[in-house]
Amino acid sequence: MTFILEISLLIFAYMLIAFIIAMAKKDNSIVDIFWGFGFTLIAGYSLVKGGTIDLHRILMDLAVLAWSLRLSIHILLRNLGRDEDFRYKIWRDKWKHFVLRSFFQIFMLQGLLMLIISYPVYYVNASPAVGLALTDFLGIVVFLIGFIFEAASDYQLKLFKKNPGNKGKLMTTGFWKITRHPNYFGESLIWWGITFFALDYPGGWKTLLSPVILTLLLRFVSGVPLLERKYKGRPDWEDYKKKTAAFVPFIKFL
Repeated sequence: MTFILEISLLIFAYMLIAFIIAMAKKDNSIVDIFWGFGFTLIAGYSLVKGGTIDLHRILMDLAVLAWSLRLSIHILLRNLGRDEDFRYKIWRDKWKHFVLRSFFQIFMLQGLLMLIISYPVYYVNASPAVGLALTDFLGIVVFLIGFIFEAASDYQLKLFKKNPGNKGKLMTTGFWKITRHPNYFGESLIWWGITFFALDYPGGWKTLLSPVILTLLLRFVSGVPLLERKYKGRPDWEDYKKKTAAFVPFIKFL
């Protein structure tokens, strides 16, 4: 319990800093940049605090590091020189008590989600040492597939948007041909892969809460539905939507 309390306080302080910067810049979308970096902070702190460094932990924490740094750097570079993301701009225009609601509904809520989703990371780093098992190798494979999906689809979209001839068009090629949200699907796989590292430990099954919640959020709450609201009613979007799975490649009802 003490370990979780320390992680909670660490996340609270980190997201408080993000909130103060966002208020100063009048841009709540910087929380997306802080999101990835936060997991690097949690992994590093919990590894040092746990006091045990072995191959099992190194592999898991390297996976977290690779995902979190790539994601935050990608969003940072993407957002340079741009206005606040449209999703946060809508809330800025509509919310009463904007500062208070931003603090709780954006920054503290994401902090809570960070605490839940990083559960496998600090669970492993705080536990006694165990040897490598089949679940770890399975975790590496699932993580790598997810990482390829997320990183490659982000890169494909970046190249697509750089082409002036594609302005106003939908990205429907590459990974985007088999799922409307390959980056979200990839992120879900990444956390399933990371969680497999925790399944070797007594009670490690409890950390499955992390990828289950993340997958549900991405598919049904803050990921797919929120982003697709922007395109609703466009003929090209409705046609693309009929042909292409929303989340899991080739499986339209998912």
